[in-house]
Amino acid sequence: MKTTTILAIALGVGALSACNNTPQEQAADNIEQNAEDTADMIEANADDVPGATMNDTADNAADAVRAEGEAKADAVRGASGADADGNSAN
Repeated sequence: MKTTTILAIALGVGALSACNNTPQEQAADNIEQNAEDTADMIEANADDVPGATMNDTADNAADAVRAEGEAKADAVRGASGADADGNSAN
């Protein structure tokens, strides 16, 4: 019963927070999430390959993907680059 109540509250809060996002903010959040997913996949694939050099290279590539995603998301948000939900890396 407690789990169901907590889940219902969490879904309600999530729905309310989604309503407060502008389409511009939602698009920016999607860009950030796609970049994060891509970076995570790069790192996960490198973990399967032996050798520190490959892991270091993959980590650098993943960091670059994250930075590019953040820059694109900030550009979508506008001149202020403000991130309404506080997940900006800057």
